[in-house]
Amino acid sequence: MHGRAAALLLPLTAVLILAVALSATLGFLQVSIPDVFIILWAKLSGQGQPTGIDPVAATVVADVRMPRILGAVLVGGLLGVSGAVFQAILLNPLADSYTLGISTGAAFGASLVIVLQIFGLALPSGVTIPVFAFIGGVGTLAVVLYLAAGDRRLSSTSLILAGVIVAAILSAAIGFLKFLADEQVGLIIFWLMGSLAGASWPNILLLAPTALFGTLVGVFYSRDLNIMATGDRAATSLGINTVRLRTVLLTVSTLMTALAVSVSGIIGFVGLIVPHMLRHIVGPDNRLLIPLSFFTGGLLLLIADTLTRAVLPVEVPIGVLTALLGGPFFCILFKRRQRDGKTDF
Repeated sequence: MHGRAAALLLPLTAVLILAVALSATLGFLQVSIPDVFIILWAKLSGQGQPTGIDPVAATVVADVRMPRILGAVLVGGLLGVSGAVFQAILLNPLADSYTLGISTGAAFGASLVIVLQIFGLALPSGVTIPVFAFIGGVGTLAVVLYLAAGDRRLSSTSLILAGVIVAAILSAAIGFLKFLADEQVGLIIFWLMGSLAGASWPNILLLAPTALFGTLVGVFYSRDLNIMATGDRAATSLGINTVRLRTVLLTVSTLMTALAVSVSGIIGFVGLIVPHMLRHIVGPDNRLLIPLSFFTGGLLLLIADTLTRAVLPVEVPIGVLTALLGGPFFCILFKRRQRDGKTDF
């Protein structure tokens, strides 16, 4: 890994671990940081109930708070990395899984499973929410690429416009699914607004390897992405298969987005804000940007989830919170680019 990235990742890792421990202390039941570490060590080492710790506190921290906290870190990291990759591929800081419609496609796939289960349809054991979310995300990506293919240069503007169109259609389809859900529509609505309240240890076991794999793939191809920023012709002359690179990275990023959506629902703008903010701090080098996007995205979503879980008087869906913060940011970014007449980074 790039030396500068490694130097930045060490303090970021320490900050993230401290933020996780601090978040675990907050909530209706107050727990000290030393007790949090004792409880976690007992959980990880399989010791069972730690001595000298309230059993209720141990259960709350180990089985309720920690899956949600780690879920926030992993989902935020997945969205941050996928956003950085989408922006690098399309050379446009307005691109991410949300603006390209992939999040909405994954949400449609997952909502379809929920509605089918409400109607009592017995689905095969392999057909689960993550599977349908991935199918929905990949299907949306395929349609977006098909619609944008009329533009031979496959410009980022065409892709984003196609994403907006497809997302609008899928939003209407999700609305129809909510209508079909009738009295149990709350199952879909709260999930579509984004929430980590239902995160569990099996979710963490699904997200963690995906986050590791997706981030490593992004880092592996980061040098090629840097070269692609100079133009397809220059990249091809240096032996980079740009079509294959785009296909691989778009598929991996879609997988990351789909699994994040299958656990947390739609959480918009994390993948937009994080890479753009980091680009101003560390520059456009993807060897730095991609790994840092994971840590920063995880930290941002952890802070947002802790706010809504333990600080605000009422738990606000986290997707609503990130949209309220990210929406104005998106507008400012769009107007600034419009004023400057920019079409690239």
